[in-house]
Amino acid sequence: MRFENKIKELRIQLQMPQRKLAAALDIDTATYCKIEKGERRARREQVAILSQILNIDENSLLTLWLADKVTDMVASEHEVASSALSIAAETIKKSV
Repeated sequence: MRFENKIKELRIQLQMPQRKLAAALDIDTATYCKIEKGERRARREQVAILSQILNIDENSLLTLWLADKVTDMVASEHEVASSALSIAAETIKKSV
C-alpha cells in the first residue's frame, strides 16, 4: 500500500475532514489534497504529525513514506531497479 492511500484510508475511517489534517500540518487544504492524491510528497516531519493524529505507529507510516520515495527514485530504471534495491538492502543490513 502506498503512503497516500494509507493516510486517506485512516482519515476516512476516523471521519476526519482534510482541512483538519491540513491545519495540523500547517498547510492549506489544497496542498494536503495533493499529498493524499500522491501529487506532492509529505515532508519527513509531517509523517510524525500524521501518525499521531491518525493513530498509527510512526514507523509503519514512515516505512510506507520511505518506500514510496525509493520507488519514485528507481521506477524509471526498470532493468536494474531490482538489483540496485537488493544491493542497497544488503548494504543496509551490513551497516546495522
